[in-house]
Amino acid sequence: MLKINHLTKKYGNKIAVDDLTLHINKGEIYGFIGHNGAGKSTTIKACVGILDFDYGEIEINGFSIKTNPIECKKQIAYIPDNPDVYSFMSGIDYLNFISDVFKVSLEERKEKINKYADMFEMTYALPNNTSTYSHGMKQKLVILSALVHSPKLIIMDEPFVGLDPKASFLLKKIMNEMTENGCSFFFSTHVLEVAQKLCDRVAIIKEGKLIKSGTMQEVTGDESLENVFLELSENMQV
Repeated sequence: MLKINHLTKKYGNKIAVDDLTLHINKGEIYGFIGHNGAGKSTTIKACVGILDFDYGEIEINGFSIKTNPIECKKQIAYIPDNPDVYSFMSGIDYLNFISDVFKVSLEERKEKINKYADMFEMTYALPNNTSTYSHGMKQKLVILSALVHSPKLIIMDEPFVGLDPKASFLLKKIMNEMTENGCSFFFSTHVLEVAQKLCDRVAIIKEGKLIKSGTMQEVTGDESLENVFLELSENMQV
């Protein structure tokens, strides 16, 4: 579903992502782990077409993000690490705007918005301007906007930050349900316990380089993901 092949991204003389190759399969939850500044957000922004990159290729369902970005973006949803939404819009206006962009029918958007707004206890807030929302409410709104058009791939940067425990539980439940219908998830997180329980596969990145990847069993063995991550990130030279 998502193929990252030999991705390299530089900022001046600094190599932020160094020859990274990862393949995320259909119906898979793939965790992306690393310290702050390891290259996670840069990789994610390159995958969704926000950042250009120097070398390599990124394909989404067979389409290149460089040469066919519109076809790629039709199939994905992106949940950023900071839930920036248009402050002049109400919540429902924002969701309708996203639905219009992805050409979601009135019937389908109404069904999805009602379902997920009720689930995340956001129905009461949708008529209100987003400038009145807390960080957690904005995060929930961005999640709703990602779900409204039934994407084939959802790419998320620290999606659990700012969510209350109930919302975090619901998001994990939705992720598991959507993978059963073939949706894929690629997300970064610092919440390693969540990643260990949720992910089918995981990759650990340090200073832009991939240092370990595979199924959770292949990466952790009999240890916790936290212990493996700390050992690799502190002791392994890259």
